Amino acid sequence: MFDLIIRNGRVVDGSGLPWVRADVGITGDRIAAVGPLGAAEAKTVLDAAGKVVCPGFVDAHVHGDLALLADPAHEPAVRQGVTTYVLGQDGVAFAPGSPATQQYIRRYTAGFNGNFPTPGKEWRTVADYLALFDRSCAINVCTLIPNGNVRMEAMGLDSRKPTAAELRHMRQLVREGMDQGAVGVSSGLDYVPSIYADEDELAALCEEIAPFGGVYVTHMRGYNPQKAPAALAEVFNIGRRAGCGVHVSHFNCLADQTVPLLEAARAVGVDVTFDLYCYLYGSTIVAMLTLPPEVLEGGIDATVARLRDPAVRKALEPAFANPRFPIETIRLASIPSAEYRHLEGSSLIEASGGRESPEVLVNFVCDLLIATDLAAGCVIRHFTQRQESDIIALLKHPLMMAGSDGIYVGGRPHPRGTGCFARYLGHHVRAGDWTLEEAVMKCSHHTARRFGLTDRGLLREGYAADVVVFDPAAIADRSTYDDGKALAVGVEHVLVNGAPVLLNGERTTALPGRGLRKGD
Repeated sequence: MFDLIIRNGRVVDGSGLPWVRADVGITGDRIAAVGPLGAAEAKTVLDAAGKVVCPGFVDAHVHGDLALLADPAHEPAVRQGVTTYVLGQDGVAFAPGSPATQQYIRRYTAGFNGNFPTPGKEWRTVADYLALFDRSCAINVCTLIPNGNVRMEAMGLDSRKPTAAELRHMRQLVREGMDQGAVGVSSGLDYVPSIYADEDELAALCEEIAPFGGVYVTHMRGYNPQKAPAALAEVFNIGRRAGCGVHVSHFNCLADQTVPLLEAARAVGVDVTFDLYCYLYGSTIVAMLTLPPEVLEGGIDATVARLRDPAVRKALEPAFANPRFPIETIRLASIPSAEYRHLEGSSLIEASGGRESPEVLVNFVCDLLIATDLAAGCVIRHFTQRQESDIIALLKHPLMMAGSDGIYVGGRPHPRGTGCFARYLGHHVRAGDWTLEEAVMKCSHHTARRFGLTDRGLLREGYAADVVVFDPAAIADRSTYDDGKALAVGVEHVLVNGAPVLLNGERTTALPGRGLRKGD
């Protein structure tokens, strides 16, 4: 007698091997059997004829850190078959952190993490944070330790190198976080204060994760053709110096330029991987794109004060006249200001009155950032040389795994948060860019293995019962840049730790997720 049997499905087990016809038996929160179960009985039987049965998907890079606490049902993930999030991304997240650090991160990253209220939920440590998710949300989470958080704990927002004592403090915080179950360290080398860390500092922090098998995960110092080679060299150096695996977030690079660099690093022993979302537009905060680091020094209040200064605005005009980003492609996605919210969905140029003069754009951006406390978020085209062919080449590479970089804030969010995994399993499989088995493996086992989630990502006896049943002909993303909140279709059942969170296409009330510790 099983608690639940899924019968008659095509089992794609996450290993990359061809599908087999089999049943899946579940007892409690574990997979009890995979194979022909004949006359075996169960309290619940699901018929998966014509459907794919596979392990739950693991999102390698996503910004659900506060969104999951505010919305524990979290249908954007569930409707795509995503059962685990890797949180703590980009060097600026939420654990560990004192109240002061958390308050800064909440304000500074509100444009992509969302400053969602979390009444009654308090934490300081990695252990505290992970505990908040146990049996309290629909999906599982694991977390990285953001380097910006430990930097703030040791030395505030100072842009200098740490002293020896400060670095010892930072290393201690990383070691404690790993002891409490974190899966590695993240950095976001375009974000304050993560940006201030140099290679020496990052390598020192990563020395603390190496004994645990932790991974260094980085939003590196640049992805365009001018910056990517040097940025990757730094990533490889950190891995070599610290003796740890390294992983590049949202690898929005030129394939022909960077794949040889990845393969050359692997050939000499650097354990490097990357994640990728399948879109040519990205999403971030307006302040990171438009303001140089020196304007952002000292925190949000100091930055807002500078933006009121006419001399600072005048000094910004040359950067807007010759922007380092495709300014004409910026579209406002999230504007937490009653005065400006009606501009969500407008391009930056439209929002500023349709004029492209640097003076007009600078004044509009400064006024917008003041009104939103720097929390305005946007969608922006990656550098123009990058094309769909780069996405296809990179997703075919063995080092690639799926990560949505999902953002769940604003009226016009990027569609990747609700559509990325469905697009991979639907559009890219049906187009022949991946086989079904490759798609499932790169969305499940490849990522679980990378982050040390030893009982996730495979349909195997004894593994956690995170299971998805979907229609391979129907699974599809519905979200667009005009409607980034539209939920995916085609997933029929989703089990998390053996409990249905989606049953016959309908959300249940179950909240069986867990805060996963490395090795879980």
